[in-house]
Amino acid sequence: MELGSSDVTSSGLDHAGLNSLGLPKPPALTRVVVAMSGGVDSSVVAALLKREGYEVIGVTLQLYDHGEAVHRKGACCAGQDIQDARQVADQLGIPHYVLDYEERFRRKVIDPFAQSYATGETPIPCVSCNSEIKFADLFETAQHLGADVLATGHYVSSKAEADGGRALYRSLDSSRDQSYFLFATTNAQLELLRFPLGDLAKPDVRQMARQLGLVVADKADSQDICFVPSGKYSDVIERLSPGAVVPGEILHVDGRVLGRHSGVIHYTIGQRRGLGLGAVGAGAGEPLYVIRLDAAKAQVIVGPRQALATRRVHLRGVNWIGPGSLQDMDEHGLEIFVQVRSTRAPIPGFLHAHESEIWVDFALDEDGVSPGQACVFYENDQPRARVLGGGFISATESALQMREMFPKPPNEDLLDTNESSDLVSPKRSAC
Repeated sequence: MELGSSDVTSSGLDHAGLNSLGLPKPPALTRVVVAMSGGVDSSVVAALLKREGYEVIGVTLQLYDHGEAVHRKGACCAGQDIQDARQVADQLGIPHYVLDYEERFRRKVIDPFAQSYATGETPIPCVSCNSEIKFADLFETAQHLGADVLATGHYVSSKAEADGGRALYRSLDSSRDQSYFLFATTNAQLELLRFPLGDLAKPDVRQMARQLGLVVADKADSQDICFVPSGKYSDVIERLSPGAVVPGEILHVDGRVLGRHSGVIHYTIGQRRGLGLGAVGAGAGEPLYVIRLDAAKAQVIVGPRQALATRRVHLRGVNWIGPGSLQDMDEHGLEIFVQVRSTRAPIPGFLHAHESEIWVDFALDEDGVSPGQACVFYENDQPRARVLGGGFISATESALQMREMFPKPPNEDLLDTNESSDLVSPKRSAC
């Protein structure tokens, strides 16, 4: 069923708050490729742009062998998503293409994820998927299709700057903001990319989908990494890198051997539950957390919660999309806000760059920080804050060793000290 103009007009969406695409040509002369995932957000983007009169082409990527995840609720990029995207495109009366990117997705995302995880890191495949697949390979496809812009359903914004370029910003709805996963977006990619939902809240977007009569209006949001159909990361690692799963010792930070483990891939920084220690090491009532993973020595190091506190992270693969360049930074560093977990708010810190080394000092202790995670830079901690870039954490330094660098904040004692739950680095996210 194709949506007629009367259907859209009567829906009350004439002033929906959609971001301007910022193009000099009228919509009828503007070709827009929409990355359609089969979900609510990208479907609404396609529908609203079609309603505004743009020439819209839908493109969906087949990224992996999705057979196991087809019927699993909440699975991102599953086989049903391709069917849903095609059905929405039929509703809108727009061309729709499905591109087989399975081989390059495995090569650029899945294999590096497995390798990183096997070394004890906490990789974030969504960042690589966005930067290497969606905003790189799909970028080229959009250009081959003669598109003026590539639009997605991500909850971020981009705006034209005075110098003629475009900058990336957090979304208005902080609870849905996805800028953490997009820090690797380049300035060149931002020129072509548009994010129409950046100033909208998710409930409003879902309501628009219902008003537009889209078949995916009540579809559940994706929550899991698409190529982990079981939800267990260790299953993927054992299948792709069986030789990387090596049993070893569980050590206390004081050097005591507390037990044995069946592979570091079964643990993550900040984990408390499921350590397999029983009453060992807890005789004095000391709650134990995973402090460090040493895959080279097949060791899991555990200790008290205070040993988790991190004050400095060293970075690799840094992408800077803020004003100026990192080389312009003085010896005192740049005061910024940083986010090291997708589920936490940005915190104040200082970015430093000296020769080939780039690191961040936090103004407050941060728990559960793991190599492999992203550290994303922001201008401030507010909604619509400008994204300055980010990098991947290559190493961390304990706050206990850094204490003299920062005075104790007056409200530090008010920070959450609940020791009943894990403080793990997040390993599940919708991107």
